[in-house]
Amino acid sequence: MSTSATLLPAVVRPAANDHHWLSSDHCAGPVLDLLGTLGWAIVDTQEANVHATSPDGRVYVGWLPEDPAAWKRNIVWHVRVQPADDDPWVQEFGLYTPSEAVAGFLAALVAHSSR
Repeated sequence: MSTSATLLPAVVRPAANDHHWLSSDHCAGPVLDLLGTLGWAIVDTQEANVHATSPDGRVYVGWLPEDPAAWKRNIVWHVRVQPADDDPWVQEFGLYTPSEAVAGFLAALVAHSSR
């Protein structure tokens, strides 16, 4: 099958100096903003940790900058998923994982949750 070149989207290639790679700023803003917009229950603790639960209760997200157990494992983000008909699974992200990357992961998880 052939397709006319005029129907294909243009390929955009940024110049090498246009790349701005994400780096960690050690804040939870992008993730908490996303989860708040999605209607998740969000609770912060006196220790400055934050816990969020999806509306259906099947997903937990913890931002744990002050949790000694998380620091021992070299993580700051903890995501736990309990599918309706499958085994639970966990994904953790380290201190230097940009919060935008964690937000992207969660956005993809939520977008594909009905499958």
